[in-house]
Amino acid sequence: MMKRTRMAVFCTALFSLAAQAADSVNIANWSGYIADDTLAEFTRRTGIQPTYDLIDSNETTEAKLMTGGSGYDLVSPSNHFLPRLIKAGAIQELDRSRLPNWHNLDPKLMQLLQASDPGNRYAVPYMWVTTGIGYNVDKIKAIFGNTDVTQSWQLLFNPENIRKLSACGVAFLDNPTQMVPITLKVLGLDPHSQNPEDLKKAETALLSIRPSISYFHQSKYVSDLANGNICVAVGFSGDVLQAMTSAQQANNGVHLGYSIPREGSTVAVDMVVIPKAAPHLEAAYAYLNYLLDPQVMAHITNAVKYPSGNAAALPYVDQALRDNPAVYPPQQVLDTLFPIQTLSPAGMRMSTRLWTRVTSGT
Repeated sequence: MMKRTRMAVFCTALFSLAAQAADSVNIANWSGYIADDTLAEFTRRTGIQPTYDLIDSNETTEAKLMTGGSGYDLVSPSNHFLPRLIKAGAIQELDRSRLPNWHNLDPKLMQLLQASDPGNRYAVPYMWVTTGIGYNVDKIKAIFGNTDVTQSWQLLFNPENIRKLSACGVAFLDNPTQMVPITLKVLGLDPHSQNPEDLKKAETALLSIRPSISYFHQSKYVSDLANGNICVAVGFSGDVLQAMTSAQQANNGVHLGYSIPREGSTVAVDMVVIPKAAPHLEAAYAYLNYLLDPQVMAHITNAVKYPSGNAAALPYVDQALRDNPAVYPPQQVLDTLFPIQTLSPAGMRMSTRLWTRVTSGT
């Protein structure tokens, strides 16, 4: 009887653990990239409880996925990191039969994404993002007389201009996969170049303006722009718009603008993938299909100010966002954008070492 009782307790415990696992999903995503109620609504619909961690860089995310034991069910690398993840077998091929909302995705975007994910077999687009200049309108006018200078990267890459800005604060993204191609583009070079001589020119240009850069960070510039602590940041479109919203809500007298410089800039798509060893596969598909719901994705866009890869979501996006060229750039601006491309291992090493020297100022 005692053995049977112990066995019953043991089986009950195992069943409880199994149920708990089935009702869980582990998600890793970028900071400030989800609506406040997205996860709660998912739990309300499905009973599945998410654990939500923040990504700090594509490089760190890639390293975790390559080990095969990240513990995550869903992760959001940018599109230019997909080829290496696919080649290494670090992520799973998607079973579209488990994603009935797949048809909501933008066919034009899916076609473009085949360059990094042939056949769109491994990843679902989440949000797409441009990189540009976020700036304090009043402070720029006080220094330069107007804001025309913000329409060119020379605002920051001309040493004389950035020196004038240094007193009010300048932030750069701590992101070599964005900043190195932009620097190459500013210099009139191929933004995808992995030529050591071209990269040396980019390093020299960045080091020449390094003394005027206050700091490098992936997200700190959002609150600093909103609070007036800095006057210029190289940042992501949605982040700058979030800063605008925060400043408006605080009614603190800070007026912000965002420009995509006329020389051109980067465009990237953050994807959602399922790691090879995802522990909660059914829950992963449930959350992924939830994200493909047009109203869910539109609600996230309205919150985070980034356009999604979900074409069916557009009618549900706030009209003010749909009409905002910082969110949905006009075609003439889109034509100046270039995608981030996947670097070779040697190119990645050169870019990373270059960036370490720039950020450290050595």
